[in-house]
Amino acid sequence: MTLPTTLPVLSLADLDASDAARAAFIDKLAHATHAYGFFYLTDTGLSSELETRLPALAREFFALPDAAKLEIESINSAQFRGYTRLGGERTKGQVDWREQIDIGPEDPNTDAEAPAREAAGAPAHLRLLGPNQWPSALPALRPAAEEWIAHLTKVAFKLLGAWSLALGQPEDYFTQTWGASFPLLKVVRYPGATDESTARAQGVGAHKDAAFVTLLWVEPGADGLQVQLGEEEADGSGGYWVDAPPVPGAFVVNIGEMLEYATQGYLKATRHRVVAPPNGRDRLSLPFFFNPALDAKIPLVKLPPALQAKARGVTRDPTNAIYPTYGENQIKSRLRAHPDVAERHHADLLQRAKEAGINMSGGAYA
Repeated sequence: MTLPTTLPVLSLADLDASDAARAAFIDKLAHATHAYGFFYLTDTGLSSELETRLPALAREFFALPDAAKLEIESINSAQFRGYTRLGGERTKGQVDWREQIDIGPEDPNTDAEAPAREAAGAPAHLRLLGPNQWPSALPALRPAAEEWIAHLTKVAFKLLGAWSLALGQPEDYFTQTWGASFPLLKVVRYPGATDESTARAQGVGAHKDAAFVTLLWVEPGADGLQVQLGEEEADGSGGYWVDAPPVPGAFVVNIGEMLEYATQGYLKATRHRVVAPPNGRDRLSLPFFFNPALDAKIPLVKLPPALQAKARGVTRDPTNAIYPTYGENQIKSRLRAHPDVAERHHADLLQRAKEAGINMSGGAYA
C-alpha cells in the first residue's frame, strides 16, 4: 500500500458555488479531517493587500531593538499576551526556539475586576480575560492584526457550519452554544540556527493544538512544518512524518483536540511540529487558533450510525487530560507553555497542581 505524503487541497469558494460543489466540499472536508486532521484551504477571500501588510509589519516588529520589543513582554501580562522572547515558550516541557507575539480578544481588565477573577472558587480560565499589549513603536500592527483576526473568524465560522453538516447535524450545531469567540493569533518568527545547540533546537515540538480549528499562514518558501500521518500512540510513537510546505494562496488548516473530543475521535487532531530553520534563514508564520467562549461547554456530537462506526475514540494521553469546558483546556495549555508568566501571576494555580501531584511541565492542569 502506498502511504500518502501530501495533504488534500480544498477551495472554500466551493461552499458558495453550486449545490454539487457545496456537497463535494463537505464530503472532502469530512474525509480530510477524519483521515488526516490537516488540509490546505484556498480561496479564503483574504485580500492580497492584508496578506502583504501584516507579515511586513511582523518583520518590522522583530527587527526592532530589544527594548522596543520587551516593552510588551508577556511576563507583564497575566493573560499571557504580548511578546515572548527566544526560548520563552515550551512544548512538552522542552524549549521552543522562536520569538512571538500573542494576541487575543481585547477585553480591558481593570484592577477592580482582577480580584473577582482570582477569588477562591472562581474558574481559573476567567484570568485569561484581559487586554492585549501593543508596541508603541509600531502602531500600525494593531489594526492589521485585528483585521486579520476578523477575517479568519468569518472563515472559521463557515468551516464550523460545513463540519456540522458533514457530521449529520444542523449547520448551526456548534455555534448554538458557542458564545463570544475566544481566538488567539500568534505572530511567530523562527530564527535560523546560530551554533551547535540551536541547530539541535526544536522550532515547536510535536504536539496537538488545544483548539477547535487552526488556520496557519506561512511565508512563501518557509518550510519546516511536519505532520504525523498514520496511526500513532498516545506517547507519540508510531505513524510517520511528512512535510507540509506552504502553498501559495492557501492556509494550512488542522483541527484541534476540542473537535476530536466533540466527535469522540471521528475527526482527528493530528500531531505536528516545526523544524527550526538552518543557519542563514528564518521562518515567519501566523497561526490563528479559533475557539468558543471560555465558559462554553464542548458539545458531544451524536453521530449518525455510519460515522459512529468509524469513530476511534478520543486519544487517551495520561499527561494531557481534556476537559468539557473550553476555558479549562486553554488555561492548562497557557500555564504549561509559559512557566515564567505562570510563576509570576498564577502561583496559586501551580501550587494547586503540585498538591494534586501534577507535573505542569508535561502534565495536565486540574
